[in-house]
Amino acid sequence: MKTLNAVAAFTIMAISSAAIAEGGADRVYGRMIQANEQAMQEYAATNGKNRPEVVHYRYGMKLDIAKVVASTPTDASCGVMPAQMTYEDSNGNLNILEYRVAGTGCRNQN
Repeated sequence: MKTLNAVAAFTIMAISSAAIAEGGADRVYGRMIQANEQAMQEYAATNGKNRPEVVHYRYGMKLDIAKVVASTPTDASCGVMPAQMTYEDSNGNLNILEYRVAGTGCRNQN
């Protein structure tokens, strides 16, 4: 499990550094999201969990988050970008929540 988490973290970090190099294009975000989904499917298979499905966040949505497993980095951009958080609910089921977030990669901008 630790090895899979390390591989997933390395993959996400490598893709996010590529996003910085390419200027944060939409296709880079798409690759980052796909890599996260693939890593979480492997995590589910390794840990005997259900394959998580992606749910898009809606305002006011009730969330049952018992444990955050992974989240995509937001430091690759300064603008609004897609992000995902994978979590286990109180029943131990894996879920992937996709949402939009303001990137934290702003440098020298007020």
